[in-house]
Amino acid sequence: MAYFASRVQMSYEFTRAIPTDNVKYQDYQAFLKKFGSDGSTVVLGINSPDFFKVPVFTAAQELHSGLKQIKGVLGIMDAPEAIQLVKDTADGTERLVPARIFPAKAISQAALDSGRAIFENMRFYEGILYNPKEHSYLFALTLNKDTANSKSRTRLMNDIMKEVHAFEGKTGLTMHVSGLPYIRTTVANKIQKELQWFLFGSLFLSAVTLLLFFRTVSAMLMSLTVVIMGVIWSVGTMVLIGYKITLLTSLIPPLIVVIGVPNCIYFLNKYHTSYKDTGDKQKALVTMVGRMGIVTLFCNIAAAIGMGVFSLTKSDILKEFGVIAGLNIMLLFVISLIFIPTVLSYLQPPQPKHMRYLENKMLERLLIRIEKWTFEHSKWVYIVTAIVTIVSVAGIFRLKSEGFIVDDLPQQDVVYRDLRWFESSFGGVMPLEIVVDTKKRKGLTRNLRPMEKIDSFSQYIASRPETAKPLSLVEGIKFLRQSVYDGDSTYFAIPTDFDAITVMSYLKGNGSKDSGTRNSAFVKLLSSFKDSLDQTARISVNMKDIGSRKLPGLLADFRKEADKTFDTANYKVTFTGSSVTFLEGSAFIINGLRESILWAFGLIALCMLYLFRSFRILLCSLIPNLIPLVVTAGVMGWTGIALKPSTVLVFSVALGIAIDVTIRFLINYKQELPHYNNSVKPTLVQTIHHTGVSIIYTSLVLIAGFIIFCISEFGGTNALGWLTSLTLITGTLTNLILLPVLIWLLRKR
Repeated sequence: MAYFASRVQMSYEFTRAIPTDNVKYQDYQAFLKKFGSDGSTVVLGINSPDFFKVPVFTAAQELHSGLKQIKGVLGIMDAPEAIQLVKDTADGTERLVPARIFPAKAISQAALDSGRAIFENMRFYEGILYNPKEHSYLFALTLNKDTANSKSRTRLMNDIMKEVHAFEGKTGLTMHVSGLPYIRTTVANKIQKELQWFLFGSLFLSAVTLLLFFRTVSAMLMSLTVVIMGVIWSVGTMVLIGYKITLLTSLIPPLIVVIGVPNCIYFLNKYHTSYKDTGDKQKALVTMVGRMGIVTLFCNIAAAIGMGVFSLTKSDILKEFGVIAGLNIMLLFVISLIFIPTVLSYLQPPQPKHMRYLENKMLERLLIRIEKWTFEHSKWVYIVTAIVTIVSVAGIFRLKSEGFIVDDLPQQDVVYRDLRWFESSFGGVMPLEIVVDTKKRKGLTRNLRPMEKIDSFSQYIASRPETAKPLSLVEGIKFLRQSVYDGDSTYFAIPTDFDAITVMSYLKGNGSKDSGTRNSAFVKLLSSFKDSLDQTARISVNMKDIGSRKLPGLLADFRKEADKTFDTANYKVTFTGSSVTFLEGSAFIINGLRESILWAFGLIALCMLYLFRSFRILLCSLIPNLIPLVVTAGVMGWTGIALKPSTVLVFSVALGIAIDVTIRFLINYKQELPHYNNSVKPTLVQTIHHTGVSIIYTSLVLIAGFIIFCISEFGGTNALGWLTSLTLITGTLTNLILLPVLIWLLRKR
C-alpha cells in the first residue's frame, strides 16, 4: 500500500462538483467547445499617477517582455503594447492596419506624452486597461488552459510572480495580482501545505495524549502504528481505485488519525480493566477481543456511514470522498482488530502504573455526580436540554447559506486584498459569460439590429455596480468605426445605416484576400467573440465576488433585462462561465450534504435497530446525537457562520464520530445487563463508571485531534476544527448525562 500511495497524483479540475447531466454544466461545456476557455486570465494591476513617466513605463515594457517569455502565457493585453488602427494610404487602398501606440524601445518623454494622448482617446481601452479616475493600469495575461489546470500551474504562477517582483524592485510600486487561476493555485497550495502540517500535528497531539493516559511508550507506538497504517492505506486505495487527491479527499488522512486513535484507546482500556480484574493476560486479551470487537465494528460502521453516504450523491468530488473515507474507516477496523491483540500478546503484561489512569479521582467524582443527576435530578437534565435546544433552534432560523470564491481567506491575506483592489478599480475579476444565439447563420452581421441589442444589453450590465465594462464583438466594431474616422472619439459607437457598409467592409476586408484588417491581431481578437457561422456572439463580463446569495438575484435581473432586449423567438441568451458553475457547484454540494445527513441518520438508525432490537433503545440513541447537531447549527446561526461546502461537512463527520460514544455506552449496557439480573439501575451505574472513563479520554483525544485545525488561516478548515470539536463536546455530554436519563425514563416497568 505504501508503494501505491507513493504514486498518488493531485487533481487540478474545478468543475467536478456538478454532475454531467446538470443543465448548467452542459451549457458551460457547450460554451467551452465553441469559444474555448474562460477563467484562464491572470490580471496584474498598479496604481500610479507616474505610469506614463519614462522610468515606470520602461519597466512596464520590460515586464511585458519578461511575461511573454514564460511558458504557458499565450497572450498579454496591456497599455505598453496597445494598438490603434490607422489607414495605410501607401498602396491607395486605405486599408486599416494595426500600429503600436507607443514605441517599442528608446522611448522619450515627448513620445510617451504623445502616445498617452492617443491611448486615452481610444475609448475601447477605458475601463478595461486603465481607470483614469484612480490612475490604475491593468495587464491581462491569457494562460494555456491545460497548463493552468495541471501540476505545472505552480511553476507558472511562480514565474509570473518572479517578473512581478522584479518590476516592483525597479519602480518601488506595489503590483496587485488576481484572477481565477492565481486565486485557485495560491489557495490550493496553502491548504495542501496546511493539511500536511495538520496531519503531523494531529499525530503529535495523539502521541502526547496517549503517553499521558497510558504512561507507556509501547502503547503509544502501537496506536500510532495503527493510524499510520490507516493513513497509508487511505492514500493507497485512492491509487488502486483510480482517484486523485482533491481538496476534499486530502482531509481524509487527518480524519483517519482522529478516528483510529479512539479504536486503540477503547481496546487498551478494555484490556487494562480486564487484566486488573483477572490478573490473567490471556483472559484479558480474549475479553478485549470478545467485548470490543463487536463494539468497534459497529462504531466504525457508524463512522463509515457518516462519511460514506457522500458516495450516494451525483457529485464526483463528493462521491470520491465518500468512497475513500467509508472504505478506509472499515479497513481501519480490520487493522485495529488484527494488529492490536497480536502486538499485546507479545508485550509484557501491563504494570500498575500503566493502569493508574483507571483510578483518576477527579473523573471518579465527575462520574458519581453524573450518576446522581441520572437518578435524582433528571428533571433538571430535561429542563437544561430543552432550553439549550430551543435557543439552538432559534439560531438555526438565522442560519444563512452563502459562499464566496475567496471567503475562506482572512481579510488581511494579500490574495483577498488584491481581489478587492481589482473590484474597486476595474469592477472585479470573476468571469461571467453571456452567449447570444441569433438562431440563424450570419444572423449577427445581416443587419445592425443584433449589434444594437447587444450594445444596449452591455450598457445595462456596465451600469450595474457588481459588474465591470463588458467586452464583446460590439466593442470591437465601435473601436473599428472610431478608427475609420481617424480616431475621433465621438465616433466610438455602433455604425449607423449611413456608414455601416463602409465600417463592415474594413472588417470583412473589402473582398480582397490581403486587404482590410483580416490578418491582424485585432481581427483575431474580434473573432474570439463570435463563432465561425456569425450566428452566436459572446459577451465577456468581469464581476465582483458577490457571493452565492446575491448572484442568483443578479442573474435574474440580467435575465429579465435580456428578455426585454432580445425577443425569445429570434434569440436565445445563455448565462454561463466559471462564476455560474461555482454557484451551481456550491449549491449542489450543500444540497448533497444535506441529503447525506438524512441518509446517514436513516442508515445508522437501521444499524442501531439491528444491534439492539428495540425501538425504545433506538429512540434513546438518536436523541443524544441529534441534539449536538442542532446545537452546532444554532451556534453557526448565532455567530453568523454561513452554510457552505466547507462547513456543512462538519455535520456528517461529527455525526459519524459522535455516534461511537452512544454505541459503546449502549453495547456495554447490553452486555452487563444479564450480569445484574436485567436490573436497570445497577447496570446503568456500572456502565456510567465503566465506560465513562474511556469515553472521556477518547473525547479528549478526538477534540485534541480536531482542535489543531483551529489554527488554520482558512475559514473552512478553521470551522471544521472548532465546530466539530463543539459537536463532539456536546455529544459527549448528552451521551454521558442525557442518555442514561432517557434509558432510566423509558425502562420497562
